Amino acid sequence: MRALYLTHPQIRMDANVPVPLWPLSAEGRERAERFAARGVVPKGAMIFSSRETKALELAEILAQSVGTLVLSDHQMGENDRSSTGFLPPALFELAADQFFAHPERSYEGWERAVDAQARIVATVRTAMACVPADTPAVFCGHGGVGTLLKCAIAGLPIDRREDQGRKGGPGGGNGFVFDFAVGAVLQDWTAMEELTADWVDAAMVAGAPVLT
Repeated sequence: MRALYLTHPQIRMDANVPVPLWPLSAEGRERAERFAARGVVPKGAMIFSSRETKALELAEILAQSVGTLVLSDHQMGENDRSSTGFLPPALFELAADQFFAHPERSYEGWERAVDAQARIVATVRTAMACVPADTPAVFCGHGGVGTLLKCAIAGLPIDRREDQGRKGGPGGGNGFVFDFAVGAVLQDWTAMEELTADWVDAAMVAGAPVLT
């Protein structure tokens, strides 16, 4: 059963607001609305989302376009980074490098990568068990846990080289297509502007390992 994991596009950062409450920026919302208007997500698709504001806003735009409701779960949220609070972009990038480079170690109190991976895999697996056969599913979430999910499905070690920033387009708003039934990533990170409606029928990547 094919599904699309889609990260939120650009956000409005505010050091005085908790990160999970950051909304989409005007540019991010415009990208999300253009994506929804192209019909890449078919009518009746099930829309799942993290409960963080930026992901929920993306999910609500998509759900409105396909005539369904958003099913949200805080377990789909980004890795917990509350211990350090807001980090300026340059410092955040250095911290993220450490998060991925040492997945079994906590960076300054952050949720460990291995724990965040186990959480997102279990949550997505549970959600997919509720999706009727032949019904596409879209997960609206975040780059960090999205990368961890992709690595697990593809049978790859946790590595930031698999992150959307290395594989997809800039500014977030990237998606990858996967099939939990066979444990395969069918399409790697792709900017939402380049995703097309045929993702639902995407051909399986040859030799992709099965998730166990």
